[in-house]
Amino acid sequence: MTTLMIIGLAVLFFALIMASIALHEVGHMVPAKLFGVKVTQYFVGFGKTLWSRRRGETEYGVKAIPLGGFVRLVGMYPPERPSDGPKGWLTRIADEARSFEYEEITPADDGRLLYQKPVWQRVVVMFGGPAMNILLAFGIFLGINTLHGTYQPTLEVAHVSDCVIPQGREPAECLDTDPPTPAAEAGIEVGDVLVSFNGHALTDWTQMGDLIRANRDGGATIVVERDGRELTLPTVNTVLHHVPDRLDPTTYVEAGFLGVSPSNELTKAGPLATLEQMWEMTRMSVVALVDFPVRVWNVGADLVTGQPRDANSPISIVGASRVAGEIGAADQIPAADRVASWMSLLGSVNLFVALLNLVPLPPLDGGHIAAALYDGLRRAWARVRNRPRPAPADTAKLLPVVYVVGGFLLLGGAVLILADIISPIQLF
Repeated sequence: MTTLMIIGLAVLFFALIMASIALHEVGHMVPAKLFGVKVTQYFVGFGKTLWSRRRGETEYGVKAIPLGGFVRLVGMYPPERPSDGPKGWLTRIADEARSFEYEEITPADDGRLLYQKPVWQRVVVMFGGPAMNILLAFGIFLGINTLHGTYQPTLEVAHVSDCVIPQGREPAECLDTDPPTPAAEAGIEVGDVLVSFNGHALTDWTQMGDLIRANRDGGATIVVERDGRELTLPTVNTVLHHVPDRLDPTTYVEAGFLGVSPSNELTKAGPLATLEQMWEMTRMSVVALVDFPVRVWNVGADLVTGQPRDANSPISIVGASRVAGEIGAADQIPAADRVASWMSLLGSVNLFVALLNLVPLPPLDGGHIAAALYDGLRRAWARVRNRPRPAPADTAKLLPVVYVVGGFLLLGGAVLILADIISPIQLF
């Protein structure tokens, strides 16, 4: 029964991700149609067409490989520029791609091609897809925060570590050679509420953590509330230790260490807190995207060499669906928490899809946005210099970049899918 539940919830999660991708493409299609751009196809999936229906000038359908989707906007590339000299290899590649698109362009389409539209309309069309995923993520997280709440660390101490375990050694019982933690030396007890650190009044756990990290190996005077009374504990020195980086948990930084862990409290929140939460997730996701090629490489290397899978390594949609299935079927977690965690994972995937598509490289949406903004800057500069309006930038010449980026995404996706099948991340 548990296995069937895991599979069922994983399939449902995968279906909702596909629905999110379909809505991503709707985010492109709706403004394109509103601005008069010719839209000939809207498909969910790739490969062989399973079903399609034409409404007006647009064919809507579903394809066999449910790993994405697309909307075909006519006129992505400007027409070929006349040239008297011989064409280089880059121009030939661009012309071949252009000729394929221009087979279905007729004189009646003049003014309806994407490259002919004002820069701001091109930006809105290309940003529409990521914006849809951001809105979906916001709606999901807001629903979680208002209906269920999220667990937030408090200033109440839940655990005091007895000793400082050297970097690289697995957490275990303390050895005689391990020094006591500053928290144990100061006499902090489970149930104490942290009030101030070196004279700084504490408002939340994140602030406390930042103060400890910045203190490095300096003196620390801590005030706690215990049994209704405030106590100033003996001054101790925090110690330098390697702790997970705030934005990248896969790396460790040298910072101050105290040796206490917070209790967690289920807290409900509204739109502003939800936006703050998404901003922190965005910062972490941007760091992960910058390191994404290296992380994918490490996953592949660990898979080939048989090394254990890093719990913080990237996962594919297949892996995310599997994780969702395991979360949904975990009997040791209360049902409400399972639903919230399941939906939170769905929101996180939507936010990551939006950020990935905003990377300013073609064929991603961010690449098209960057090209439109580049055209806008060139036109503005021409106006300042009283020069004629320049022709649109020939984005077809970026096709080699498209092939490289697209090839990496396909190869990286295949590596992650294999890793998620052969060496999945273990939650429980």
